[in-house]
Amino acid sequence: MRLFPPSRRPAVLAWGLAAGFAALYTCVAVNRHRRGLTKAYDLGIFEQAVRAYAHGQAPIVPLKGPGYNLLGDHFHPLIAVLAPAYRVFPGPVTLLVAQALLMALAVVPLTRWAHEAGGPRVALVVGCVAGASWGIVRAACDDFHEIAFAVPLLAFAATALGRRRHLAAALWSLPLLLVKEDLGLTVAAFGVLIAWQARQDRHSPLPGLVLAGVGVAATALTVLVVLPWFNPHGGFDYWQQLDGGGPRPSAWSLAARIGWPPVKWLLLFLLAATAGFLGLRSPLILLCVPTLGWRLLSANPHYWGVSYHYSAVLMPLALAALVDALTRTDARRARRALAVSALVAAVTLPLYPLHEVVMPEAWRTSPRLTHTRALLGSIPDGATVAASNRLAAQLTSRATVTLVCQEPTGPGPEWVAVDRTDPSVRVPCATAATARMLAEYERRGYRRILDRDSLLLLRRP
Repeated sequence: MRLFPPSRRPAVLAWGLAAGFAALYTCVAVNRHRRGLTKAYDLGIFEQAVRAYAHGQAPIVPLKGPGYNLLGDHFHPLIAVLAPAYRVFPGPVTLLVAQALLMALAVVPLTRWAHEAGGPRVALVVGCVAGASWGIVRAACDDFHEIAFAVPLLAFAATALGRRRHLAAALWSLPLLLVKEDLGLTVAAFGVLIAWQARQDRHSPLPGLVLAGVGVAATALTVLVVLPWFNPHGGFDYWQQLDGGGPRPSAWSLAARIGWPPVKWLLLFLLAATAGFLGLRSPLILLCVPTLGWRLLSANPHYWGVSYHYSAVLMPLALAALVDALTRTDARRARRALAVSALVAAVTLPLYPLHEVVMPEAWRTSPRLTHTRALLGSIPDGATVAASNRLAAQLTSRATVTLVCQEPTGPGPEWVAVDRTDPSVRVPCATAATARMLAEYERRGYRRILDRDSLLLLRRP
């Protein structure tokens, strides 16, 4: 007796893999928050924004500065859809669970398309590689970011485009305009490929060209009008990351910047290898160009490598390109490409947080964590607090939190909480700035309530 009819097996496999990865992402992300490894930048920032949305308010984020509207930093109004869930379950865990579910959802369309292209074994490999891919795992298990919404949207849109379902591809891609300002250029890339496919099929390219125009116009509108409107400085804060804050770069210097320093080649190599190298033959790989373009041209070194969450949006595109290429190649090349893609996932998995699910030490409560919880427990709900990066993420659900390195307004916060061993204090707060503000608070008469194991708690007199 067969448990599932053949017509339902692809869906069962796809949703089963997605549920499994969602559980893994959730376990690791929530446990990392329990251990105090999440940060104000970015979990705390997004929790303050979603908390404001949940109460019908503008996304004012004290962690970014007094009265700072987060829509002046990046354009991501789609995160407001989390407000109802946050209102029912207020706290950072709500954001972490939502991100886990969204990221895992990307497995579904890729697995189903792979089943259609090569059968159940190919679907199993592609689904597992998608869920264990280095870009998605890195993002799903560490803090919260708005691109959690982009990952499944890109997976559904790229799959639809590969199947030449143009209307579905366009509809799945359009919400990307509400995820982040740069994704409008990715929407434009979808439009260009839709137009190109339509010409191949002897249909009008106009719908695709219209979509491309909408994507470009949306990016221009958000970057030139919307973001400066909400930004307290009246501009787009990230222009300086393109020119390094110096003189306007020449075309030659921008071109040279694409390939230097060499860490950028590691990014490109891992992306190509994730696509089994065979995916480079698919036009769908061109959907990666907008994201790679701004990352490689930027003067911000965080964008160049494979250590942050920025590569998550590339994973569904690379794997969609792989599946698309599998439909047009022989079995031998297909097996080789799948083996390469699976090998990359297997080799990189120990380098990213997902492996923590099987590490006993990751589930223990250390004495220092107990001391940290005691410090946080001393701060009452509803208080105003200036905190270091990691401690701030533990407080945003129940207090008004700013960063300790920020100049206080008015009488200053009621409490100051600092972890001197926090390795993330250099960004967004320089160590010297933190030390200077601690000295300033003590000069103002703040009393030491706790000073133990590099944990410091001050209270306003």
